[in-house]
Amino acid sequence: MATKSNRRPATTMAEDDDLGSKTVLWGYLSGIIVAAFIAIPLSAAFSFATHPNTQQLFAGRLSDASQGGYVAFWWLVTLMLVALPFLVGFSVAKLSGRTLAIVGGIIGVFVIAILIVGQTFVF
Repeated sequence: MATKSNRRPATTMAEDDDLGSKTVLWGYLSGIIVAAFIAIPLSAAFSFATHPNTQQLFAGRLSDASQGGYVAFWWLVTLMLVALPFLVGFSVAKLSGRTLAIVGGIIGVFVIAILIVGQTFVF
């Protein structure tokens, strides 16, 4: 007596490898796109970090900070901006579509909250 199985047919290694390479390519592409978007902010953050006299450009809270704190802040921003394309590319290559949508929604809520708080307290 033969029983039918509801299992999916086994995929070959070539099909699995092809699917894996497509996700890696999407990861590379998204990393390159993010790198293009952050090129100017990265350049500005690097210039602020390497030229402490630019602290005078920021009237208000940043002008009251110490010079070491100002430079450390901009180096931290620079490092975060450098890491961003790699993190985006890795997450696109490794995470599922549903997880990416959830992470994107959370980031969107944080960006909106930062904009609201910035408009409320800074201006």
